[in-house]
Formats: sequence, structure tokens, C-alpha cells
Amino acid sequence: MTGRGATFKFGVEEEFLLVDPVTRRTVPRAHLVVPHAARALGARAQHEFLASQVEACTHPVTTAAGLRSELLRARRVMAEAAESAGCLLVATGTAVLPSDHPLPLTPIDRYLRVAAHLDGAADQVGGEICGLHVHLGDLSRADALAISAHLRPWLPVLQALCVNSPFCEGQDRGAASSRGGRYLAWPTCGPAPVLDPKGYERTVQRLTADRVILDRKMLYWYARPSEHLPTLEVRIADANADADTPLLLAVLLRALAHTFLADHRNGSPPACMATVVLREAHRQAAIGGLGATGTHPCTGRRLPMPRLVADLFDLAAPALATAGDLETARLLLHRRLTRGTGADRQRAVFSRRGSLTDVVDDLAGLTIGAATAVPGSDSPTVSPASESIAAPW
Repeated sequence: MTGRGATFKFGVEEEFLLVDPVTRRTVPRAHLVVPHAARALGARAQHEFLASQVEACTHPVTTAAGLRSELLRARRVMAEAAESAGCLLVATGTAVLPSDHPLPLTPIDRYLRVAAHLDGAADQVGGEICGLHVHLGDLSRADALAISAHLRPWLPVLQALCVNSPFCEGQDRGAASSRGGRYLAWPTCGPAPVLDPKGYERTVQRLTADRVILDRKMLYWYARPSEHLPTLEVRIADANADADTPLLLAVLLRALAHTFLADHRNGSPPACMATVVLREAHRQAAIGGLGATGTHPCTGRRLPMPRLVADLFDLAAPALATAGDLETARLLLHRRLTRGTGADRQRAVFSRRGSLTDVVDDLAGLTIGAATAVPGSDSPTVSPASESIAAPW
């Protein structure tokens, strides 16, 4: 990087649950919400696998302030569309209260075929999993795979920052991220293998030929080259009700991507962590969040998660500074470490009165609340038109 203009574009996809305002249980009203939201968001308002879920995508942008503005606008539009359909928009990794089963599939041919292929996984308890996905680009396939290889041992640390699903269909399941465990029922879910472009093609062709997956979109690795965009997509995070979390995750990932791409081009190999160790690191991050003990990617030492977060930040700091994101990341990370994760907040709300409906109400309110102002922006309600938004991918 030689300056702010040399930073990657980035964008975010957020999945949300639709919840009845009286029962606070999920309701299948995406068929009403998505068309309404699409009037303002166009194709960036999308259906998801289940009819009780919707997805909102930002434009690709070049600045943290631009991404923040995009996130708030997409949430506002989607929340207004949900209200018009008589429901609430809620960002959490799994449904807090029990859902009606069988879970309602979105009646799209591909989703129906995927559900049949998954057998019972599509209707498991906690099957309404909602994630927060970050796209980094523009990238060639080779560069996306190289970044993924360097990034993979650090992803449990980022996952721990974003845990937000302690309650799953009426119970505290004993993990900060119930979504992390439920997601593993899907084929290929887990750490991405280290591959070059030829190895990637061979792997995908073998997985489809063996019918492990039905198509290339069914690769559910924690980081994967997008099949329809020139990006690397990172998929380790729970959906979070506060918009600060996707902003923090995105700026950290972009800085790490720049750092690791430079390392790759300089001939530095990625830190090596055995897949079995890496899977356990993700499991511990899902269970304990910031209270977990993790494995340092470079030394193999077992360390408290906040120490690993500090080392990750130090690694990303030069690229954060070049992008103009250093103070934003420092502020948001300090708040996360001192105030706790989304999972901590859910449990704190529940502890006041023992009410899961209170948890849902708090999530719904936070989902449409404002994010922290980005240092250097003039107003907490920046108009998307006033930001330098890059052309779509």
C-alpha cells in the first residue's frame, strides 16, 4: 500500500431474523419484507435459506466511514420493511426463543434441493443461523487463496470478538456462540484448506463430483474466494446487533489482508497450525468468546484471548494506519474488550429479570440503533451520498 487509495474495497453481508413483536418468536415473512426493502436497496435486499431470515448487503466501499454509513442505511431500510410486515428485525446468531418446526424453507428451487441434500441439518434446533460475512477485494483468485492461508490461524481470535448467540431456542446452551456449533452440521463448514488456484479447482471438482456439495456456492469454509465476486469472503462471525461489530471486523480483516498479501509476495510462508488444533481453537472461541484460552498462530503457546487480540491488533496496526483506520479500530476494540461481547450483553440482559423476551427486545432495539461515530466523520448520521463509495464489484 502507498496510501489510502491503495486499500482494498470491502463490504458486509448481514443476516437477520424476523421476529413477531408479540411472541418474540421467529416468523416466516421474508416474502413480505424483501420486496419492500428492495425498493430502496435493490438486489442488496435478499432472501435467505429460511423464510424467517433476510439478508442485507452493503455496497463495496473504500473507507470505514463509508462502510458505517452503508451498514446503518441497510439496517434502517430492512427494519422499516420488517415493520411494514408486522415484525421486528433482529441480529443474533440463533433464535433466542423456541421456533416452530419444521423450519420454513424459502420456496426457491436451489434451497429446496440443498435442504433435501442436508437431510435433518436443515431443521435442527437452532437451525436459523445468522452470520456476518465480510468481503475483501478486488482480488485475483490466487491472491484471495494466499490471504486465506495466512489468515486461517488468526480467525478464531476474530470469531471470539463476534460471539453473539448464547441462547438457542429457549436455552442457554453453554457457549457464547451456539451458531458456531450448529453451523458445523453443514458440509465443508470449518477452516479452509491451504490451496493454490489449481488445488482449489481440483478440490471443488472432487467435492461436487462426490456430491459432498451440490454446487460451488455450497463451500462453507470460514474463508473462501467468492464465486461471483473478485473477493475473499470471511464467514466466521455471528450476526451482531450492534453495527460497531461488523465495522470492527471489517477494518481488522482488511488490514490483515494487506499485511498477509505483502508477506506472501515477499515469500514469507503462512503460520502453520494443524487443522485439528485449528478446529479446537474455533471450538474454544465459540464456547468462551473473549474468556477463552486460544493458541497463538506463530508460537503455538496457549494464551488468554485478550492477549491474542492484542497481538492481532499489533500485527494489523501498520496497515490500519495506512488505511486511516487505526483510531477507529483502537476505539472499537477498546470498547469490545471493556464492555464485553454480544453474548455477554445477552446474558446480562437475561440476568436482570430472567426474561428471554427482554433479550429479544434488547437485540431488536440495538439492531436499528446507531453505531459509534468513526473518528474524522462529522456526524453520526452521515448520508451515504456524502461518502466516496466505490463502483460495485
